[in-house]
Amino acid sequence: MKSNKVKQSQRMKVKEEMDDIIFASTNPESCTEFEQIMKSRFQMSMMGELTFFLGLQVRQTPQGIFINQSKYTLDILKRFDFTGPKSASTPMSTSFQLDADTSGNPVDQKVYRAIIGSLLYLTASRPDIMFATCVCARFQCDPRESHLGAVKRILKYLKGTPNFGLWYPKDSGFELTAFIDSDHAGCKLNRRSTSGACQFLGDKLVSWSSRKQNCVSLSTAEAEYVAAACCCSQVLWMKIQLADYGYTMHRIPIYCDSSSAIQIAANPVQHSRTKHIDIRYHFIKDHVEKGNVELFFVESERQIADLFTKAFDEKRHYYLLSKLGMLDPPADF
Repeated sequence: MKSNKVKQSQRMKVKEEMDDIIFASTNPESCTEFEQIMKSRFQMSMMGELTFFLGLQVRQTPQGIFINQSKYTLDILKRFDFTGPKSASTPMSTSFQLDADTSGNPVDQKVYRAIIGSLLYLTASRPDIMFATCVCARFQCDPRESHLGAVKRILKYLKGTPNFGLWYPKDSGFELTAFIDSDHAGCKLNRRSTSGACQFLGDKLVSWSSRKQNCVSLSTAEAEYVAAACCCSQVLWMKIQLADYGYTMHRIPIYCDSSSAIQIAANPVQHSRTKHIDIRYHFIKDHVEKGNVELFFVESERQIADLFTKAFDEKRHYYLLSKLGMLDPPADF
């Protein structure tokens, strides 16, 4: 009976506590009204205009909002002793691909995982390191010197770009669009492909991902089709969320650089070459027919999601960053 009472009291205590809350409105009067309502029901303190939240630094201007994690980036570099002058122009080299490297010298798992964990949290505002970090994260069970070298390159890249962040302009439309891409059989461990996707509201990047697919694709078209199906799930979820705020959207465009994958999604007939694809990925056909989403072809040079599936040289890398809305703010910003 005593233990039950303790548990019950703990549950009651949790119910009484309240976490941090962010609320926003274009009307200052509604913010004041909401503040008064909350203070009448809860014991709370107002921190004023949002400038810092869970490691995210937020700068609000009449032209828009800039979000970055420069302080957290500098803390990471200091923690892992990367405060020297050396830096890298890109987060990952294009000259080689990581593999298991069973003949390489092992490194401290604890240190390796600590760096990976810190970098994964940093991807909340740094999509430019998303792909490189996720690739290095695949080797946390048995990291070798080659893997640690790839992680150190990411840190060197951050050393040269500590203030990079995302810019959200005030007036840029509110249409939901998505880009998807894949790197067929890019993983040397099991030959699975990598799916990359990003979603925009107008010109504002609001969601991005880079993950290894759960199946082995037999062709580039299949890998792109699987990536499109995963992106469709995210887009439909965002559509539901936006509906709660009064935004109704139909035929949400998803841009893909594989005409074969688009044809598979648009064809209601199953052919012998696509019957082996897991049925859960075919649900995108249903949503194409219903008019919820629509796939469009985009040239590979204009495929923004490339950044989440492969490494590039400096010129291509920074071109894609500009399309994502990433920038290095001036000193007086």
